[in-house]
Formats: sequence, C-alpha cells, structure tokens
Amino acid sequence: MTDRSLIPIDQTALIEQTRTLARMGKEEDLGRGDLTSDLLGDPGNGVFRLISKESGVFAGRELAETIVAEYATDIALSWKPAGVDGGEFGSDHTSLLELSGPVNSILTVERVLLNFLQRLSGIATKTRRFVIAVEGSGAVILDTRKTTPGWRHLEKYAVRCGGGQNHRMGLHDAVLIKDNHLASQPTGQTSAVVFDMLNRVGAIDPPPRFVEVEADNFEQVRQLFNVVGIDVILLDNFSLDDMREAVALRASLNLSEKVKLEASGGVNIDTVSDIAKTGVDYISVGALTHSATAVDLSLERIK
Repeated sequence: MTDRSLIPIDQTALIEQTRTLARMGKEEDLGRGDLTSDLLGDPGNGVFRLISKESGVFAGRELAETIVAEYATDIALSWKPAGVDGGEFGSDHTSLLELSGPVNSILTVERVLLNFLQRLSGIATKTRRFVIAVEGSGAVILDTRKTTPGWRHLEKYAVRCGGGQNHRMGLHDAVLIKDNHLASQPTGQTSAVVFDMLNRVGAIDPPPRFVEVEADNFEQVRQLFNVVGIDVILLDNFSLDDMREAVALRASLNLSEKVKLEASGGVNIDTVSDIAKTGVDYISVGALTHSATAVDLSLERIK
C-alpha cells in the first residue's frame, strides 16, 4: 500500500479544475458586465487587502492567481506571512494578501475570489481541528469522496492544507469493496468472495493505490485477516470496544505492519479522540468537506 503521506497533489488537475470553476463563477456573476463598476467610470489603480474576520487556517494560495487571471492580467498579488497554505490566522483583521491594479477589475473579481478562499479555508480549518484532536495517537485523519461535485481536487487540496491526508481520489484509483458490493453474497462467505475479487486485481493496469475492504462486524474482520492482498480493513460504525478488539487481534496475528485499520462512521470532533486511542491507523471523516463552514474573509481598499 502506498504511504498516504507521500501521495502528491496532482497539480495539473488542481489548476485545470480551478480554471474551469473560475470561468463558471465569472460567467454566472459577471454576465453582461459589472453594471455598478461601469458607473464609476475609470477610477484608476488601487490597492486592496484580504483580511481575516475570524480565526482559521488558510487554503487557496496556489489557486488565487489562476482565479484572478480569468478576470484580468494586470492585477498583482503580494502575499503576506499569514497568507500561506496551512498557515493559521487570527480574528483581528490579519492581512493575508494585497491586490494592486485597476480598481474596477479588482472589484469585479472580489466576490468570486472570496468565495473560493473562504470555502477552502473553511475546509482547512475544520480539518486542523480534527488533526489536533488526535495528536499523539498516531492516527491519520482522512477525507472521503463526499465532496462538492466539480470541486474534488480543490477540496482535497484544502484538506491537505489543514494537515489531513487524502483517501482515494475517486472510484478509479483504488479498490474499496464495501457492504453493498457484498450484500447479495451468502452469510459467512465474505472472505471467499473477497478472495475471488482480489484474484482479479492483478489484471488492473495501472494497479490500484491500495485495496480496502469494509467490515460491518467483528466476525467479518476475523475472516478478512485470513485473506492475503488486503491493505486496509474499514471498520464501519464499530463500537470503541470492537475497534480495540480488532487492533488486538491484528497484533496477535503479527499483521500490524501488513494490514491497516480505518475507522469510519459516527466520527465527529467529540468522538474522534477516543476513536484514535483505540489504535486504528486511519480515521475517515466525511464532514471535513461536506459540512465545513466558510471562514469569514473580506477584501478592503487601503489605497
């Protein structure tokens, strides 16, 4: 199994998706033109700064220039020390970025740029809270596929900014055999069915990043430990006691270095610490992306 901490962000896909979304944002927002700014005439050049109005973790530096470039090529971006991906900022109007150039152009891009940066910083901020909650346990916080359609590369990038790691990018890069895949199979035949599926994994080219199988109960975990070729067992909605028992069984079988355990279901900021203390390797949290609240950022003119 690939070490998730070493999986690089697909920078090309990230920028291309950002460019596509920025064009869509521009089209729906600008339409036939910025009627209000047009009434100003030409106010010349100016300087604006991006400030924080609440504390959080920043994400979006790698994308901001791509977004702005969809509107104008004569807006300069000057980053401040706090405006770094993964950097923490306070609620005291911390300066993150300065934009300088034609006032009308900056006013036109303002809302769409803020929409991106606030959303991504919200995900990074939520992720950081989970990462801090499991510090010292050795457990890694993972995201899921519960992302906004069209935003997957961006939202998974924001999770990385917050200190989390990425699960599979989609159905195409890893094998995850879940309960619905096995629902029609006879009770007690989980290991046999999974073994048969794994026999066909070798024909996949390029090979999947990892092979993971979901278990709904402890007896399934016991069966799956007998199957060679599984990288991760997903403990779905397990109690803390059952998680600890799965970790102990793995250790007794000398499989701790070969098969990782991932906890999922019922994970929130109040439960994640206790889950991490059971000894699982990974904790996947759909809320990182599907329930993150945008951080309050603002753009103000200073010159």
